[in-house]
Amino acid sequence: MSDTSASLPVHRHVKGGLFITFEGVDCSGKSTQVKLLSQTLRRDGYDVLETREPGGTELGERLRDVLKHGIENEAVCDQAELFLFCASRVQLVRNIIQPHLEKDGVVICDRFADSTTAYQGYGRGFDLHMIEELHQIATCGRWPDLTFMLDLTVEQMEQRGQMRLDSLVVQDRFEDESRDYREAVRQGYLELARRYPRRMRLIDANESRETIQRMIREIVDHALA
Repeated sequence: MSDTSASLPVHRHVKGGLFITFEGVDCSGKSTQVKLLSQTLRRDGYDVLETREPGGTELGERLRDVLKHGIENEAVCDQAELFLFCASRVQLVRNIIQPHLEKDGVVICDRFADSTTAYQGYGRGFDLHMIEELHQIATCGRWPDLTFMLDLTVEQMEQRGQMRLDSLVVQDRFEDESRDYREAVRQGYLELARRYPRRMRLIDANESRETIQRMIREIVDHALA
């Protein structure tokens, strides 16, 4: 009888699940790295759920469209923006993220609560303590186990943003913000990375895609071990 064990699929579980998020300013390459990591972990036999914020649920995707592109003839005020992000997040955590983690799977999310701290806290100027209290509700107390923050300077972000425009990629409201706003967001992310060094790993987004992928995989492999 031939040995067929080598052809059997490998199914790997992570006790309690592993929750990984990607953060960073626009044009930093987060979405690309999310997809690359998801693909490699699936090939290794892990049950990977790939999702995004805002979005990931039917409600979240509708809110995403409003947050990204606004509503015709009505501007989204800063306070409404903050609460719409929180509404999308709690729906995603309760309906998608928590159930998958409870099945010992891996969740990889493109943005999470750190984005709200950076964009609405440091960027819009909302009280950070108030935002932390909202996080406790919107995250249901479940924070990521590991967060990769891909860092770009504002000048580098603007250069990549111009390349998007040249490629006819549709802009969103946040890409139209001022340079001061973008700098405040970036500094917010850097402060978060300093505050939470064990969870947040700062990565230079100017490295090659392959180099970034290799760095991320090494850190994830250590976490899985």
